[in-house]
Amino acid sequence: MIVDQAATTLERQARACANLAADRYADLLLRAAGDVRAGGPCAEVLAGYLDAPADAAVPLRLLGGVHALVLTGRAPELARFYPSAGGRQEPGDADDAWAAFRAVVAAEHDTLRGWLRRPPQTNEVGRANLLVAGLLYALGETGRRPVRLAELGASAGLNLRADRFRIEGPDFAWGSTGSPVRLPDAWRGGAPDWLRAAAEAHPEVTVVERLGCDVTPLDPTSADGALALRAYVWPEHTARAARLAGALELARRLPARVAPVGAADFLAGLDPRPGTLTVVWHSVMRQYVPAEEWARVTGELDRLAATADADAPVAYLFFEPDPVDGRHCQLRARINAGPQRVLAEAHPHGLPAWTP
Repeated sequence: MIVDQAATTLERQARACANLAADRYADLLLRAAGDVRAGGPCAEVLAGYLDAPADAAVPLRLLGGVHALVLTGRAPELARFYPSAGGRQEPGDADDAWAAFRAVVAAEHDTLRGWLRRPPQTNEVGRANLLVAGLLYALGETGRRPVRLAELGASAGLNLRADRFRIEGPDFAWGSTGSPVRLPDAWRGGAPDWLRAAAEAHPEVTVVERLGCDVTPLDPTSADGALALRAYVWPEHTARAARLAGALELARRLPARVAPVGAADFLAGLDPRPGTLTVVWHSVMRQYVPAEEWARVTGELDRLAATADADAPVAYLFFEPDPVDGRHCQLRARINAGPQRVLAEAHPHGLPAWTP
């Protein structure tokens, strides 16, 4: 029963990868599920994790560890099938790709066990498309003023630099044209009127603080941190990898602090500040937070909302899976103690967005 649970989790992640245009990973995960059921190398590596809950994202940990080996040149036979390492994805090569993947899993047992012990860190830069939209909405509601960014589950803090990204669409553009991070094709069917108006009113944003928290933060300026971030970008998604490379470059220039604490403790030390807009945001991290911890987070968010006012406003923005249709995510916003509003929707990686 435990074996079947693990195989089912791999198959579920395979479907998610297929829905997000990652056919290579989808195929490898389906074959890995069969290998687990057969007691092969994947079952041996995953021993002790076979009954892990789905939100532990064990399949992504395994894939990330293998991808890191590819990116560091330790899996040259598999690299031939990974576009992120200069390889190709060709019709009819699935059997050979699986054989190479299975061989890596068998040969690198100890290394991959180490990756299974670390939580996935997909610091997806594309989600800044929604976060910036929420930020501009908040400024449109509260007026021009300096901004304090505070991110929950910030990972490496790449999106704490989102105000320095360039976002583009057929009828919308915002941010420096010289930014190393470009988010093209940002909106499907055109940007909403409120966003175009807010972007025109706020062509630049002054960010005076960049603070975040994560239970296991990564340092994007370190070799190990950068490798982990690159490893969790799926090898077929070369555009995502290019955005990540730009964000890593920006992180080396622009400091941001990510504290190694939980979200509730982080928020407990945060208060509204007169003359500034305090923005608390998070994206696709809620699923990793235990219910008891999240109850404390909710209490702290309510405290911030209750103590905010017109001179010290607080915006709460989040981009998380739709509670009804988990295949895509919603951007929601609340200003001070006002009502929560759904502003936009997008696939989990953030591009493109659309109006609900």
